[in-house]
Amino acid sequence: MKQFDSFRLDSASGCLWHDGEEIDLPPKQFAILSFLVENPGRLITHDELLDKLWPETFVQPQVLRTYVLELRKVLGDEAGNPRFIQTLPKRGYRFVASVTESQDPASAPASSGTAAPPPLAGSAGFVNRTRELALLGAEFDRIAQGDQGKRRVVFVTGEAGIGKTALVDFFCRQLPPGTVVARGECVPGVGAREEYYPVNEALGHLCASGAAEELCRILARMAPAWLAHIGRQPETPEASAVQQSPEARMPGELCAALEEISRDRPLVLVFEDLHWSDSATLNLLAALARRRAPAHLLVLVTFRPRSIAPGHPLRALKHDMLVRKLCTEAALEPFPKSAMASLIMGELHQSTLPPGLSEFVHHHSEGNPLFANAIVEHLIAQQILVISGENGAAHYEIRSPLNTLDSEVPGKLAEMVELEIERLAPDAKELLEAGSLLNVAFPAWAVAAAVDCEAAEVEERCDAMARDLHFVERAGEDELPGGARSAFYVFAHEVYREVLYQRQSAARRAQRHVRIAERLAQLFKGREADVAREMAMHYEAAGELKRAAQALRAAATHAADRSAHFEAVELNDRAAQIEARV
Repeated sequence: MKQFDSFRLDSASGCLWHDGEEIDLPPKQFAILSFLVENPGRLITHDELLDKLWPETFVQPQVLRTYVLELRKVLGDEAGNPRFIQTLPKRGYRFVASVTESQDPASAPASSGTAAPPPLAGSAGFVNRTRELALLGAEFDRIAQGDQGKRRVVFVTGEAGIGKTALVDFFCRQLPPGTVVARGECVPGVGAREEYYPVNEALGHLCASGAAEELCRILARMAPAWLAHIGRQPETPEASAVQQSPEARMPGELCAALEEISRDRPLVLVFEDLHWSDSATLNLLAALARRRAPAHLLVLVTFRPRSIAPGHPLRALKHDMLVRKLCTEAALEPFPKSAMASLIMGELHQSTLPPGLSEFVHHHSEGNPLFANAIVEHLIAQQILVISGENGAAHYEIRSPLNTLDSEVPGKLAEMVELEIERLAPDAKELLEAGSLLNVAFPAWAVAAAVDCEAAEVEERCDAMARDLHFVERAGEDELPGGARSAFYVFAHEVYREVLYQRQSAARRAQRHVRIAERLAQLFKGREADVAREMAMHYEAAGELKRAAQALRAAATHAADRSAHFEAVELNDRAAQIEARV
């Protein structure tokens, strides 16, 4: 338990105490305060806090200001004359109060009510990446040992939210003292337009590290134009004059400077989300990997394979490096059920889980850690997962059946997917929205019906999407009546399908559902009873209840003709339920 002034902060139980009284803090504010109190006197940058609270999710720094303002109100603090939280404009925050460790947690009085839930922000643990961590550790040992030094590149790959950044963060925190780490991240819409965007960011980190003075001297001597480009003044007038030429930033100079930096110490360069990178950065990466000068250099590259088209230069670069044995790949897979249970226990800060929770979250997240965390937060927000018990015995329990959770995608998750959808071309959005009317799997002929287009043309466009986008992939072919064949596709995740479905207007969805039902009737003319259930589903979704009931009655008659009496009764009952709503 941390003590500062008249406050006590108990991270284990998620409680803040002031003069013997418990203060109810929302999870995000509690997480910010905990992180600041655990790092007193140190500048905590906006990026560090955002990474802690919203790992692998883009959030504007302005959000932090709102939470810190609320914290100041609770603590009775003033921004102009801070006793606890000092603001460093455009940089971050520092906790300035003296913090001591309280050895007597029981000194805090017992709460008269239910304990506040522990914070969910920032995973409490790192799970299920033992193999990948061992791979990164082995690659680091290869570059760190020996006088001559070696250089290696590791591609850390996987879908959005799978934990690439979490893996790299955890690995970098375990590196031995003396290792220099520099990071650069590509930003969608910026990285591809601005040359060397992640490289510039990494150089900025180098010049702000503990060995900044020495590293900047090396850059000023060997790559002055690069130093000038990130706003650092080169040491000599001769070096300063180099920046006047637009072609002054020579990749070879920077490679030589990085080799000099890593001659006597390990250097780890991290380039994140290189699927959004520019070609100049990729060319520099290729040069770094192929040069033969001694260097204790490890380059970690993260990207999403499904976010790059077949002809993307990053795909060719990785293939070439693998052939030349200059790199290795750590491909992250979704979590199995056992790892999902560990992840949730870390998020909830408890050693056991309510029955069925881990299975439910694993099923709906499909093993994606980011999706799983969002689902757990959503369960708490919906008060399906609630805190129970007193003080140290407090734990989360399921208060309502999990199947009562509404089908709405958790807000944070929906926003992330919506941002990805907005980057797509209009025709791609149209096809994906039409595909979402079916299920996780959808046939090309149904999409063609929904958008009123030729099936062959839609299949070609869907094939192109499957090649170029990570949203869908081709899964096989269906045989239609008359022997014709139609390809079908699957969404990468149910979350994508649900967001695409919900973003359409009700009128547009209804129109498309009716078109699909009518195309089913055309395809199976004379055999409509075979697909009556599916037709009824589309008519009902469109609000065409009479037509839905008629389709079900036809299917019931067909079932009775086949002596499938139980099925006929079930279909007639369902038709009656729909007719009652007309």
